Amino acid sequence: MKILQLCKKFPYPLKDGESVAVTFLAKALNELGCEVTLLAMNTSKHYLDLETLPKSFNHYKAIHTVDIDNRLKPAEAFKALIKGENYFLTRFESTEYAEKIRELLKEEKFDIIQFETLQTLIYAQEDIFGENQAKLVLRSHNVEHEIWERIVKNSKFGLKKWYLNRLTKQLKKFELSSINEVDSLVAITQRDMDYLRKSGFSGVGHITPIGLETSHYTADWSSFDKKPSLSFIGSLDWMPNLEGVQWFLKNVMPNLDGIELHLAGRNTPKELLEMKIPNIVIHGEVESSVNFINTHSLMIVPLFSGSGMRVKILEGLALGRVILTTSIGAEGIHAKDGEHLFIVDSAADFIAKINFCINNPERLKVISENAKRFVTAHFDNLKIAAALKEHYVGLC
Repeated sequence: MKILQLCKKFPYPLKDGESVAVTFLAKALNELGCEVTLLAMNTSKHYLDLETLPKSFNHYKAIHTVDIDNRLKPAEAFKALIKGENYFLTRFESTEYAEKIRELLKEEKFDIIQFETLQTLIYAQEDIFGENQAKLVLRSHNVEHEIWERIVKNSKFGLKKWYLNRLTKQLKKFELSSINEVDSLVAITQRDMDYLRKSGFSGVGHITPIGLETSHYTADWSSFDKKPSLSFIGSLDWMPNLEGVQWFLKNVMPNLDGIELHLAGRNTPKELLEMKIPNIVIHGEVESSVNFINTHSLMIVPLFSGSGMRVKILEGLALGRVILTTSIGAEGIHAKDGEHLFIVDSAADFIAKINFCINNPERLKVISENAKRFVTAHFDNLKIAAALKEHYVGLC
């Protein structure tokens, strides 16, 4: 089976959830005998020098990239507003990328065109794929408009809220109409699929959770023999992450006594990097997310907006960390509160559970071991990819 994977950014290094989700699935499909070709936007925001790719990144039959300048530009955003266009999407429009798709379709016959995330679906156009026999599949990493609806809800009143609300309504219209134009929708969670069904999706669906290559995650248990410390890692240019961290710093940290919080993430804002507060250590982007997570026994994921599945939670579970997250953070993972992790939805809950963790080190070790077993049992990459390949065979 031949698959063309279209991505809105290059899926390496594996420092964010999207890159992990894209790379591990492609690797598993390759191991199962599929030929996967990658066409990625090499964006200014996440630019990668391909010369730095390790030799182990060898699961693609071919790799193609197109450079795209997708920096946030106020003038372009204003122009899109005047034209009635959606700047969430137009930032990823590229004539060169569209031409590269056409070129690849002329050179090779693919069975599946796999659109990774909603932003790539702007290229599912009649003039590109009109007579092509490949099946078009959207791999929906989340319900994109739902993330922004939650962000708008949590935003203060003003021009920014009005603008985001306008863009979100446009995005919702595009998302709910375009998902019925593909041959199949592959959702990350059953919850997302159910939501989209209720919102009007009537096509062929399949659930493909994010899978992990569990051998990639070796737990370091030594941190459980030390004084507990908190960690957070995630891309801090993604608004739900930044929103959650700022909430935690304001509402939780002042009420904790003596425990350290270590913050790491790509594109950490200047105001966080320069912050000088006792017991808070700002690392910025770290070389190895696995090493960083392993250093701390407790991991926080304070999400109040978002959708889909949080890869960093899966990675933390795979490394045996004790995770404290919100109900939104735990969506789609189905881990049990108090057995595999802690689900906490208020500042008081966070404070109480963190203090419980500090005072009950033996319980932490039990939860840690439960967490690792849970991920191994339910999020094995090859099993998940095998089910998706079977779905693709049925489509073709």
